[in-house]
Amino acid sequence: MSPDKLVKRIGELIFEKKGEDVTVIELSTVTTMTDYFVICTASSDTQVRAIADHVEKELRDEGVKVWHKEGYKAVTWILLDYIHVVVHIFLNEHRAFYNLEKLWGDAPQKQLVDKPKKPRAKAKAKIKE
Repeated sequence: MSPDKLVKRIGELIFEKKGEDVTVIELSTVTTMTDYFVICTASSDTQVRAIADHVEKELRDEGVKVWHKEGYKAVTWILLDYIHVVVHIFLNEHRAFYNLEKLWGDAPQKQLVDKPKKPRAKAKAKIKE
């Protein structure tokens, strides 16, 4: 999977677990460390783990394996390294403290937005008279 497609897929998976404030930093223009950071916020340590587990499992099922992961003990910031794309899942206060967006402020950044799913049509019950 290309890095661009991987970024898009990771964003979709984060939104499936209600991750918020998803930012993509394109680092390929400023460093050779990686091509992209995908950063998101979770509201609890349980949600941090749920997002990380979901991203890792779904991508593994699609043939994309994580190269390195960190943060599963403290569960305030989990990092999933897919070599060309590094995912950072933060609790809100930790994201504000580390402020990766400012640290990498010279790199292009964009916000991902969740595409709402089409609501299911309500089933209409037929009443026999």
